[in-house]
Amino acid sequence: MARAGLGAAWRCLFANDFDPVKARTYRANWGDDDLREGDVWDLSADDLPGRADLAWASSPCQDFSLAGARAGLGGGRSSAFFGFWRLVEALDAEGRAPRVVVLENVGGLLSSRGGADFAAVCALLAERGYRFGAVEIDAAALLPQSRPRVFVVAAREPAGPAAAGLGAFHTLAVRQAHARLPEALKASWLWWRLASPAARNTRLADLLEPDDEVAWRSPAQTDTLLVQMAPAHRARLDLARASGARVVAAVYRRIRREDGQRVQRAELRLDGLAGCLRTPGGGSSRQFLVVAEAGWLRSRLLTAREGARLMGLPDSYRLPDSQSAGLKVVGDGVAAPVVRLLAEQLLEPLLAGVDAIAAAE
Repeated sequence: MARAGLGAAWRCLFANDFDPVKARTYRANWGDDDLREGDVWDLSADDLPGRADLAWASSPCQDFSLAGARAGLGGGRSSAFFGFWRLVEALDAEGRAPRVVVLENVGGLLSSRGGADFAAVCALLAERGYRFGAVEIDAAALLPQSRPRVFVVAAREPAGPAAAGLGAFHTLAVRQAHARLPEALKASWLWWRLASPAARNTRLADLLEPDDEVAWRSPAQTDTLLVQMAPAHRARLDLARASGARVVAAVYRRIRREDGQRVQRAELRLDGLAGCLRTPGGGSSRQFLVVAEAGWLRSRLLTAREGARLMGLPDSYRLPDSQSAGLKVVGDGVAAPVVRLLAEQLLEPLLAGVDAIAAAE
C-alpha cells in the first residue's frame, strides 16, 4: 500500500514480506519482479539492487501497540525492524545507503518503554549520518477511518520542507517524544513541515456496498450486539435513530472492566468514521456496522472491499478471495492517501533538493 500511495512516478526496486497472503496480494497487483517473499533476516545487501532514493519499513506493530504486549523493539515481531536496519547498515558500508528512510508504525513507537525504543531508533539513524524527525498523521484527515500512525522520516542531506517550529502533524505525542531524547540526538532532529490537507468530504456511509449486495446478520445477532452496548452508547444510537435519517454506526466489541468484572461491550461511533481497521485475529477485532433506516435496525460485518476503500485503495485493487484474508491484508496496511501526502509534501521535494545540491557540486 506504500507503493500504491507513492504512485506511478516511483519505481520499486525491491519489496519484501514474509506473510504468504500479503505476498500473493502484492503479486496480484504489482507482479513478481521485485518481490522477495521470506524473512527479512534471510536477506543480504547482495539481494538489493543499486542505490534507492527511499527505503520504507512498516515493521509489525503489535509490540508497540497499546493492544499488544508492549514488548518494544525486543519483541519477536517488531524486531523485524532490526532485520531491515541491518540491511541499511550493509548498504551504507558499500556506499549504497538509501538517501531517505521512512519508518511507519503505531503511536506506541513514541512511548514504548518510556521512550527508550524511540530513542534507540533515533540513535541508529544518527549513527549512520541521518537527520530525522517524526510526524503523526491520522488517516481521518483524508479518509473516513480513524487510523493514527507515526512516520519517522530520515535523510542524509535534508533540504526543502524542514523548518523550525511546529507543524500540523507534530502532535503532543511527537513533541513529548522529542523532549525525552538526549541532547545529542536532538541535534539531529528536524521538524518536518506538512500543511493540513483540505477538509475531508467523505463519510463511512459513502464507501459502503449497496444494502442488497451484502450479508446481514440475523435479528437475534443484532439484538445481542445491542445488549452488549453500554447504556450511554445505546442512548446515542437511539437518539440518532429518532432523527429519522439513515444512521450508519461503526461498532467494535471490546473487553472492559466494570465493577471488577471483565465485560464484553459493543462500542459504537456515529461521527462518520470507521474505527481503526485491524487484522481479524479474534472476535474483538472484527468491525461491525449497525444501520438504521425507515424503522429497520440491522447489523453486519464490514467487508474486505469496504476495508480497502477505507485505506484509500481503488476497487481495481485485487484482494484475496476470502473475506478474512482480505481484511488481514488491509488491516495490516498503511493508508495510501497518507503516503501520497507524505510523498507530495515531503519526500519528493526532499529528494529534489538533494538532487539540486548534487548538481551544484
